[in-house]
Amino acid sequence: MQTNLMIHDGTAAPDSDVPRTGGVPLAPAGFSWPVCGCGGPLRFFAHLPVEDGVLSVFVCQNDPGACEFWAAGSRANRVHLFPREGLRPVAVPETGVTVLPVVSAIRTQVVTVDPEDCDEDADPDAYDLGREGWRREPGERFGKQREVLGSLGGSPSYLEDDRVPACPSCSVAMEFAAHLEEGAAWETAMNLGGQLGYVFVCRPCREGAFLTD
Repeated sequence: MQTNLMIHDGTAAPDSDVPRTGGVPLAPAGFSWPVCGCGGPLRFFAHLPVEDGVLSVFVCQNDPGACEFWAAGSRANRVHLFPREGLRPVAVPETGVTVLPVVSAIRTQVVTVDPEDCDEDADPDAYDLGREGWRREPGERFGKQREVLGSLGGSPSYLEDDRVPACPSCSVAMEFAAHLEEGAAWETAMNLGGQLGYVFVCRPCREGAFLTD
């Protein structure tokens, strides 16, 4: 069983076109920074280059727990699938909780784990097994599992089918794109209430969605 993990890989320039959490979004000309239903700007979470573009993820952090950042389709989060061409740094709003304090570079690592290594009383979950497999990789050290910032592709970990969001444009169930963890340390973390984030996308409509477990 293989999982394409996203691993913390030091820091990166805030406007770099590399997989990262934090920094500033890269978007087409004319893009406006998204605003939550509370009236404040969303906080930029992740820049994730994928095969057919760039996933750009935003989550409200103006008053964590008050806005429904955990719900797909709420105004408290936003996911965009931008084309790779013509992207440029977006001007950051002068007020509100808009960017993470530290930029975290991401590298991908395919981890293979034998499902027989999991608990006999539990259903094997590819993401959980992948995180456990990374902890066992050579060079194990305390806290190594915190280096996992999520995963790309695969299937959503333990998410019930009825929570898979439908595209607001075509009403078809969206495709799972990525898991996102809060972060490797408090300085780099997004406050998701201790939950795992899920990123979905409708590639034909270039629409996205975010939710937590």
